[in-house]
Amino acid sequence: MRLHRNLVYTTIDSLHAIFNEGEYADKVVARALKKDKRWGSSDRKFVAETIYDIVRWKRLYMEIAEVKEPFDRDDLWRVFAVWAVLRGYPIPDWRQLEGTPERKIKGRFDELSKIRKYKESIPDWMDELGIQELGEELWSKEIIAQNQPAKVILRVNTLKITKEKLRAILMDQDIETEFLKDQHDALVLKERANVFLTDAFKEGFFEVQDASSQLVAPFLDVKPGMRVVDTCAGAGGKTLHLASLMENKGQLIAMDLYESKLKQLKLRAKRNGAFNIEYRIIDTTKVIKKLHEKADRVLIDAPCSGLGVLKRNPDAKWKLQPEFIDNIRKVQAEVLESYSKIVKPGGKLVYATCSILPSENQEQVKRFLTTDTGKNFTFVKDVKILASESGFDGFYMALFERKEKKES
Repeated sequence: MRLHRNLVYTTIDSLHAIFNEGEYADKVVARALKKDKRWGSSDRKFVAETIYDIVRWKRLYMEIAEVKEPFDRDDLWRVFAVWAVLRGYPIPDWRQLEGTPERKIKGRFDELSKIRKYKESIPDWMDELGIQELGEELWSKEIIAQNQPAKVILRVNTLKITKEKLRAILMDQDIETEFLKDQHDALVLKERANVFLTDAFKEGFFEVQDASSQLVAPFLDVKPGMRVVDTCAGAGGKTLHLASLMENKGQLIAMDLYESKLKQLKLRAKRNGAFNIEYRIIDTTKVIKKLHEKADRVLIDAPCSGLGVLKRNPDAKWKLQPEFIDNIRKVQAEVLESYSKIVKPGGKLVYATCSILPSENQEQVKRFLTTDTGKNFTFVKDVKILASESGFDGFYMALFERKEKKES
């Protein structure tokens, strides 16, 4: 087990882009993996896992390395040295790693591991918010679970294939998967693999989507032939799931504020063979008003803090700011108030977030039900998914039914 210079240099360059230039880790990793065509799968695995590991444990490693932001190259090498020592790599005699204090690093690690904000590597404000919203015991469990790397989960595109057939096709390519109890369309990879390079992906047989996220579309209880609106479609993971549950029958309207996201969704829909989707950019309030009381089902996959998906977005720990969470709560209240009006009497609405904070979830639901618009709805049920209980992303979803109008 030894370190290879070109892989480590790529890792250092990538960390510079993430920490000093504000780039997103997933984009940086994707770029890094294309750097050298000669790299084998174990080389690429080393680069991806090391970058994510250091991003995930940034605060702990910074503290041990005694460096502060903004990092210069020497600081990044010191942080990397901490990672290498704690992972058990023999330190090579490279100029940048000269004088790595191995005993001191191990001692500091033992010391800092007694303090949660260092041990779980999170900003002070996030630790305080977690305790305030979930209580000390549950927050401790949850942040430990959120620091475990996410599994790769596929959602089988039932418009094109069954999960049994897809499993067999992937098995032929040495990609082993398992079924997931109680989830009809999910396959879990036994080991990480770049599934995007497979013909099965190119032919639209599956999408990559976390198990918790796959629960949202079925929760909306759609049927073929309905008119369904996904109000915050984004790049459309849940939209595509809705299309397959609707068997391509009926009308599925995908809306978003950003045209670029809907363009991405169009490409994915084409690959998926989902052709009952219409695309609408929310560029004025008229777009919403035109749909008032017109839809059988409405999904509001609301913008949120993302504090349920730190497993797959560890850099969000450093990019998120407390003021963003204050603002996003206001946005959530507004979209719930505005977009819920699209539901017709007797229709159903789902409000969902990928957050674990009650202030973005249960409290938003309570508040909504006291508003003039909310009084037209009956709360049916909600589901709270915690990473510490499910092993997957943290999620929340609430189901409402719009009351029938009284005969006058």
